[in-house]
Amino acid sequence: MEIIKLDAQMLRKMFLAGAKNLEVKKNWINELNVFPVPDGDTGTNMTLTIMSAANEVNALNAPSMDELCKAIASGSLRGARGNSGVILSQLLRGFTKVIRDYDEVDAALLAEAAKKAVETAYKAVMKPKEGTILTVARALAEKAVEIAPNASDLSVFFTEVLAAGSEALANTPELLPVLKEAGVVDSGGTGLMAVIEGGIDAFNGKEIDLTFEAPEKVVIQPVRKEISTDDIKFGYCTEFIVMLEKEFTDEDEDEFKKFLTSIGDSIVCVAMDDIVKVHVHTNHPGQAFEKGLTYGQLTKMKVDNMREEHKETLFTRAEKEKAEQEDSRETPRKKFGFISVTIGDGMTEIFKGLGVDYLIEGGQTMNPSTDDMLKAIEAVHAENVFILPNNKNVILAASQAKELVEDCNVLVVPTKTVPQGITAVVNFIDTRSPEENLEVMTEEIQNVKTGEVTYAVRDTKIDGVDIHSGDIMGIGDSGILAVGSDVRAVTMEMLEKLVDDDSELISVYAGQDFTKEEAEALGEEIEDAFPDVDIESNYGGQPIYYCIVSVE
Repeated sequence: MEIIKLDAQMLRKMFLAGAKNLEVKKNWINELNVFPVPDGDTGTNMTLTIMSAANEVNALNAPSMDELCKAIASGSLRGARGNSGVILSQLLRGFTKVIRDYDEVDAALLAEAAKKAVETAYKAVMKPKEGTILTVARALAEKAVEIAPNASDLSVFFTEVLAAGSEALANTPELLPVLKEAGVVDSGGTGLMAVIEGGIDAFNGKEIDLTFEAPEKVVIQPVRKEISTDDIKFGYCTEFIVMLEKEFTDEDEDEFKKFLTSIGDSIVCVAMDDIVKVHVHTNHPGQAFEKGLTYGQLTKMKVDNMREEHKETLFTRAEKEKAEQEDSRETPRKKFGFISVTIGDGMTEIFKGLGVDYLIEGGQTMNPSTDDMLKAIEAVHAENVFILPNNKNVILAASQAKELVEDCNVLVVPTKTVPQGITAVVNFIDTRSPEENLEVMTEEIQNVKTGEVTYAVRDTKIDGVDIHSGDIMGIGDSGILAVGSDVRAVTMEMLEKLVDDDSELISVYAGQDFTKEEAEALGEEIEDAFPDVDIESNYGGQPIYYCIVSVE
């Protein structure tokens, strides 16, 4: 029987079936990642994005077209995770914007909606790439627009549109050489086709199980974090700024850092123009102040007794935080606030020490959603909120959150790695305007080169390098830098390519699978290999990556 129009009930069924098909195929889509690292998350991000919308749609009983479209658009926008998830949410947003005012839609209206979907998604991406989900979406829309004027039977219409999308997906390796070399098609495009295929299956009457897995949770927490006082070696978190009264040379900076190292840890000492920002965990804050006074006057002095703070009971703290949340609407907003995406307990402690207000534990394997960002922005309660995505796959979600906020100024610092995020916070000065700070932080992170050491989960070929499952890989900002069988050897080879004559500092962040002994041995080897560069060793505690290094 020929069907020429769809009502809201059929579209609801098709949408849920598309979401289910994506969920079923998410692990296979994850495995299409170009880099064979154990953090392939395109399928997971797209699934969590569409599940957010599916949950809202499922809650509606016999919705109107307008109610259905609002649920799809709102749910996907707030649930969007990762670049592919954000693009999917924008496709759904554009599509629903066209059809929401109609009780029924035909081929012509579906084609118009598909065209609007593509336009909306392309606008959301600063530098659109072909050979991606965008290419597949455009092919689907172009075919729909081409055949809509003569389409009467939607079954035939959908079949031809689906064929065009499949052809475009198969062609993605010809548009992106990295896909061709790795022997895979685009994962985001594959996810989009899974949604389309599932929807068409439902239209054609296929019985589909529409029960969904419970969504995973991302942890959003204020910087207060319960730890044992036994773990606190240095009890006072000490911060201050030195207003320089004389020249502060490189030798002075080295001397100051060595002194701070002798009395504590978690050290940040950064000279900027006529000031020096200092942070140190120590048992003798007065000594840190006295040393700072030899260079100039002190301001913004702050000392927190970390042992005393952590003696609060969980109950007392929970009650206190509850009261703070209840009073937040009456409490005046502070001028500046910070949100950082992080992974690993060591990284979390570093950002806490640098004054970040809220931490979103997302990281590589589960990117935080736009809604996670929105909740954190609300909790920070500041006039100006800086977001540090610290992952190239999180920047779009942060930017989408920025667009949805109206009652404060949200600034997204385009940090692609955790070391970049640390550098960005260090270079913040509260006497600058928000925009000046954003400009300075964005400039400074360009000076940070990051390398990550992990293991391969499948055989592939990238940048002309043959990689086998189980190999250790050193991955830089622009691609694979080293491959081997030993973590230390790969790290050293990677550093050889990152360090140049202008390099002044190497920071090493040991992961949770890297023992203290291994980290110390690596630090010694780096010091021997690069005697003219300062070395800082830190515990990051991140999963997946044996170590993360930055070179500045």
